[in-house]
Amino acid sequence: MTQVVQQYAWEGVDAQGVAVSGQAAGRSSTWVRARLQARGIEVARVRSASARQWQWRWPQRGKADAAGFSRQLATLLNAGIPLLQSFEVMGRAGADARMAALLQRLREQVAGGLALADALRQHPAWFDALYCNLVRVGEQSGTLERQLEQLATMLEQREAMLRKVRKAMMYPLILLLTGLGVAALLLLEVVPRFQGLFASFDKALPPFTQAVIDVSTWLGEHAVGLLLVLSVGACAGRLLYRRHAPARQWLLQRSLALPVLGGLRRDAALARFSRSLATSYGAGVALLDALDSVAAASGDELHEQAIRRLRSGMANGLGLSQAMSGSTLFPPMLVQMVAIGESSGTLDLMLDKAAQHYEARVSQVLDQLGTLLEPAIVLILGVLVGGLVVAMYLPIFQMGSLF
Repeated sequence: MTQVVQQYAWEGVDAQGVAVSGQAAGRSSTWVRARLQARGIEVARVRSASARQWQWRWPQRGKADAAGFSRQLATLLNAGIPLLQSFEVMGRAGADARMAALLQRLREQVAGGLALADALRQHPAWFDALYCNLVRVGEQSGTLERQLEQLATMLEQREAMLRKVRKAMMYPLILLLTGLGVAALLLLEVVPRFQGLFASFDKALPPFTQAVIDVSTWLGEHAVGLLLVLSVGACAGRLLYRRHAPARQWLLQRSLALPVLGGLRRDAALARFSRSLATSYGAGVALLDALDSVAAASGDELHEQAIRRLRSGMANGLGLSQAMSGSTLFPPMLVQMVAIGESSGTLDLMLDKAAQHYEARVSQVLDQLGTLLEPAIVLILGVLVGGLVVAMYLPIFQMGSLF
């Protein structure tokens, strides 16, 4: 009797104590739990992925979920399910419309004779050049399942870092926008009402109060124009950044010089470079081909050009560490680790250690930012809003002291 394969969502903790989650296909929840435990994951929960979940989900936009695709496909292939049938199972197991359309198209392309890597390459919104090259290596070496698992791990680590960055910045940004909105409301609505009251006073207003009233008056007269200028400026800046390469590169270069944020951006880019190159080279991709793929997946034009210069240097006879030493984007520590890896034949291991180092630095900086930035913003907004309130009541306090 044929057992039906279903999709299950799971949550647990890996061997390093990190909370992990994902989806896996299996004949039962017990079977999925056993497979996860064999991978060293302490499973906390396994449930049917098709069950209705009453929770808020943000709409998925932008880059597609290549990590989830990789993890599910690797699980099915490890279970001995053929590739075409794996696509069919994934399509039936609660896939959204985008995923279902992708799976159907891949199934048709592979059934028509295309290799999986060639089929994936026709969907650049889902799979970049690095991903396709690693899949091709897996197909040619008979290790497709292992390559998919490594890809899923790399993409999950990358997404985890991005989520941490967004989380670290989101709360302070919301707090700042809320405070500025309250200050604008006070200046545009509350201060003019007090101004009418102060007009009946015979005494001159305190300088602080008069300055606030002047700001409120100017803002009330020019609010529409100011919003228009800011909107046009933002649109023009975005257009300039997207269409004008020299301006974009200048801004990217200047952003690296920003205190704290510049170092954070640099460490995140180095972690991405090290992780991607370690995964690609460790899978057996030639170093020049790996650099070409890593450059396309580097995340910004500045680092992409730097990595392509590394490739050109190596094509002219330089070692990777020698080529890296000629660029200011690669710090001496990373260059030294790469040199050790080249001389000892453990380049992929050294790059993996470098990726761990820079990922740890990014996490540390984000934790420090979360600890220091939020109280600083609260203090600044408290002084701003509190100063406006004091400015409005200061004349009333002075009148009270006369009686």
